[in-house]
Amino acid sequence: MTAATTTEIELAGVEKRFSTPEGEVHALARTDLDVRKGEILILLGPSGCGKTTLLRMIGGLLAPSGGELRVGGRKLWDGERRDGVAVQELGIVFQDALLFPWLSIADNIALPLKLRGAPRATREAKAASLTKLVGIQGFERRWPRELSGGMRQRAAIARALSYDPEILLMDEPFGALDAMTRDTMNLELQRIWMETGRTIVLVTHSIAEAVFLGDRIVLLSPRPGRIDTLIDVPFARPRSLALQSTGEFQAIVKQLRARLEAIS
Repeated sequence: MTAATTTEIELAGVEKRFSTPEGEVHALARTDLDVRKGEILILLGPSGCGKTTLLRMIGGLLAPSGGELRVGGRKLWDGERRDGVAVQELGIVFQDALLFPWLSIADNIALPLKLRGAPRATREAKAASLTKLVGIQGFERRWPRELSGGMRQRAAIARALSYDPEILLMDEPFGALDAMTRDTMNLELQRIWMETGRTIVLVTHSIAEAVFLGDRIVLLSPRPGRIDTLIDVPFARPRSLALQSTGEFQAIVKQLRARLEAIS
């Protein structure tokens, strides 16, 4: 599968300023960026550079201070108001799975559908298909506490996909996992992406993860964040973990690390 050229998300002069007791913080400078339909776009950069701020604005959780942000051709923000149709195209996964401990895994996955008034049969069928997609079939009736961190994140991904959004936004989704589980989840996310064709925007601090998963990588500068480097990742899919030991892979990692060190 290859990324299409149709634009799914458009940012034109989008910026963010916060008012604090110490004064105004300019978190993100005016940013222009197009995210292509069906691609995995990675947001990479030093801590505090505005990666999560940018993702939250795209996700309809934080209003921009200026500029225009479009999702699927629709203007997402009008001042502090969100376009409800555009928001329906967005699914969000955070670093913490944020599953409700009093709900089963299936009920956690189907919760967005329940909130939208979907009948029980529809919710159960969707949860069953998604647990299969993310590799946790057989655990539908378990409680979140009975699952490992990686399995909880699989459930969180399934929940984000439950209402069929076109775009999946992921904020350090595997940052709290051990290295081996993180590698496994990178492979699983690639598989899910290849099966669903969703557009994915993913924030990470890991350069290797960015190069392994991304079709393109956006490196943001320190605050106020701005696009410092935008690179295309040339590797075909599916990608195996063996790719990480190749000279071509390591050359891109080295390039990004050197640039990150230069701007930090």
